[in-house]
Amino acid sequence: MMNHFMILAVLLPLRTCHTTYSQQESDVFPVTYLNVSKDLDLQRLLVEWDVVKSAHDAELAISFEIQVRRTNEVVWTEFRNVTLDKLGKPLHWTWDSNIPLECMSHAVRIRSKAETSKIWSQWSLWETLPGLDTSNRSGPQIFPKEKVLAEGSNITLCCIGGKGQTIKEFSVYPTVDVVKRTKSQVRLLTVGNLSHDKGSNIHVYCSDEDKGSHEAAFFVGKPPDTPKDFSCQTQDMKRVTCTWRKEETYLYGRNSPQYTLSKTSSQKMALCEASCPEQCSCSWDIGQQRIWNVTVTVENPLGKKSATDVFDVKHRVYPTAPFQVWEDCRDTEMTLHWNYKNTEIELFCQTEVVQPDGKVELHNSSVADSRRVTVRGLRPHTEYTARVRCAAARHFWRWSEWSQPLTARTKEGTPSGKLDIWREITPVFGGRNVTLFWKQTPSFQANGKIISYEVTWEKIEDDSQPESISFSSVYNSTRIFLDNHSYRISVMAKNNVNFSLPSILIISRATDNSTEELKEGQVNGTDDGIFLSWEPRSIYDSYIIDWCNFPRLQPCDLQWKRFGPNISSAVISSAAFVPGVRYKFHIYGSVASRASLLEKKIGYLKELPPHLDPIVRKVDLTYNSVTLSWDSYLTNESEPGFVRGYHVYVSPIQGNCNLKGSKKHILSDESELCKYTIENPEEKRYTVKHLMPNTKYKIVVKAFTGGGETPIVNFRYIDTPYNLIVPMLVAAICHWKMKWVKEWCCPVIPSPNKSKVLSFKEFKMDSEKVLKINDCLPDTLAVDSNADAHNPVTWSPVSSTPTEDNTDGHNSSWIYSSENVARDFPPTATPQTHTCFENFAYSSPLGAESDPYQIPETLEAGKINQAVVLYQPQCYIDIFHEDAASAIRETGERKNSLKYISQTDVCWLGGRL
Repeated sequence: MMNHFMILAVLLPLRTCHTTYSQQESDVFPVTYLNVSKDLDLQRLLVEWDVVKSAHDAELAISFEIQVRRTNEVVWTEFRNVTLDKLGKPLHWTWDSNIPLECMSHAVRIRSKAETSKIWSQWSLWETLPGLDTSNRSGPQIFPKEKVLAEGSNITLCCIGGKGQTIKEFSVYPTVDVVKRTKSQVRLLTVGNLSHDKGSNIHVYCSDEDKGSHEAAFFVGKPPDTPKDFSCQTQDMKRVTCTWRKEETYLYGRNSPQYTLSKTSSQKMALCEASCPEQCSCSWDIGQQRIWNVTVTVENPLGKKSATDVFDVKHRVYPTAPFQVWEDCRDTEMTLHWNYKNTEIELFCQTEVVQPDGKVELHNSSVADSRRVTVRGLRPHTEYTARVRCAAARHFWRWSEWSQPLTARTKEGTPSGKLDIWREITPVFGGRNVTLFWKQTPSFQANGKIISYEVTWEKIEDDSQPESISFSSVYNSTRIFLDNHSYRISVMAKNNVNFSLPSILIISRATDNSTEELKEGQVNGTDDGIFLSWEPRSIYDSYIIDWCNFPRLQPCDLQWKRFGPNISSAVISSAAFVPGVRYKFHIYGSVASRASLLEKKIGYLKELPPHLDPIVRKVDLTYNSVTLSWDSYLTNESEPGFVRGYHVYVSPIQGNCNLKGSKKHILSDESELCKYTIENPEEKRYTVKHLMPNTKYKIVVKAFTGGGETPIVNFRYIDTPYNLIVPMLVAAICHWKMKWVKEWCCPVIPSPNKSKVLSFKEFKMDSEKVLKINDCLPDTLAVDSNADAHNPVTWSPVSSTPTEDNTDGHNSSWIYSSENVARDFPPTATPQTHTCFENFAYSSPLGAESDPYQIPETLEAGKINQAVVLYQPQCYIDIFHEDAASAIRETGERKNSLKYISQTDVCWLGGRL
């Protein structure tokens, strides 16, 4: 019993598992039918399949897994959920291939799974579509076949070689972006981002080893867009024309866009054939139908688009352009007339009038169906251009085209405004020559053709008859002679209708009182002209400025300009103004037509450098400076600018310049100069300082204006002299030092004449005192006999004592004998001895070899110290008696001269002080 229950316990779960598995098996619905086909134009696989009928009856929700295999590789897997219905229709699915289906075999299989089940059915068998790679080919082939390609798209091409042949070349022309290539018997080539600007046609070439080849062409373009500006209208209520804008698709011939216009309700029947030269249009007869609903369709191989228009013909009236336009003119108005064809349609029209300045005015006719319009407010004798267009008066749709333009001129009228007149007064003998000028201003309207100008003048002080003269319209000036009285001058313009209002000018009386000459002020040019300013005066109602456009010519083309009373500055501009020309401006104040000169100005549109350099006439040189003097610079009207000053350039020939107080100036050749600026144009002299002595410099003087200066071309060369001051100063210092040393080391020895020793009774010989022996009281005196006087004692400079006759330790002097002692002694017949004294404190400037008193024996010894030489006394032999000549003869043998030698000329230690 127990075993029975155990068996039941085992069998019962097994039964439950079997029941569950059987139920799950009953929820699997395999694919019972599968069919695969292809659309080669679209390169698309078309898949059709089905499951058992019970699944349809149960209206099950089933999931399908679809796989696509190319050759031996699964290239696509997709899941699709479907709810079946009881109709039992097969299921469909499409797949677009990215390579031509002809190139390779493709196969599809499917399996399914009910949503209530977790078990997939078995896969269906592969349904294969063979490619041409397995076919019996005689040569290479390119796929897909020739087709139209959309711009910006990609395409994969393939080339299949002949049977057993390998592809040798597979290329595209023109060159485009090649994305991918494969190398096999079936070669693939992908071209990306196709564009029409690389050519509307793409040519593909393929060849194999057997020299077989194949070519294909593909067209690149754009799919059509929805037609733009599509509308329909009628001009005569009989025929409707629809128009739209043509779009470019870059496809031509049989691939070009095809347009079809038809009723929307029946698009299979075309209403007309479209024509698209520039704008597309299509027309048809409307008969009695008034409400229309039409559609235009444009189609090319890449797509199809359409546009629709619904309209009432009465609301789409587009009249024809008016014709036969003519005018009827007066001086200030013009009436235009026209015709048009649409007599059955009520129209109103619009007129366009173009002014001479290009301004456009539109004038609408106030009455419907009116065929004329009057335009007022026009200017006399002025040419206008007019044209007309019309539109439906009740249901405005659009204006017609403009009529042909009509050009018409209004008639002449009386001139309006006044001429602008001015004068130039030149004093002459007995009066003045007055040149009158006149011109038309913007406020003056001739209102016709000016045929003449009338000039009238009359005296203001008396009632004399006025004088007048008429000039042809080709003249704008004249000259008349006036005496010194005040005159009133008027000028009028005349056309074929009348005179203009007179322009008045008062010429004041000429006076003998000389007025102070006005100083000319300088003015500056700007980018727009020459700027002038003046001091305003409240008494004037206007200001006038005149100038000459060509100041160097005669006539100078006088110009003038007027300004209001509240203006005190202006920029004068003229096309005739050129740089480097000086222009003169006169500023006048005017009140009651009477002008007075207020200021004079001169200026340039743009200053240019001076024509010439200053002429340096004088150059003064010192060892460290140079002074330049130049002539006054000419500042006449021919100068291209106002001379503002001068520049002095200096530089040494060797090296760069670095003078104190100068600025560096670099020439175009990179050489460096020192630059000095003289800002006073009246200055004619300048000194360059801090030069180096004995140095060569180059120097130049340049005048400059507001436009600068001309380039430096020629230099003047100078040489600074040596500096003599320093040597002279050194010499002076040395001289002073030597004198100081002399006075300190060797004081001045006084002259014997100034000594107290000579304070005896004066006995002069040629202004010199003579010492008498009887007046002198010497300390020691050695007297030699007359016989020994011829052999004087020799003094030894070494011992400072005489070699013979040394008495009582005192030095003896040189002793000479003479027959006479003194000239004033009493004459005697007895021979006498005369003595000369020597002062050993003096030293002689003469060397031993030049001492006139040295004894020959002593000179021969050659042992005398030449650094100490004795003082040589002066003997006045001629002061003794008349026989002194004999004594001279005696002493002449022992000496050459007995002249006194001044102590100031002595030498100290062998050198002259």
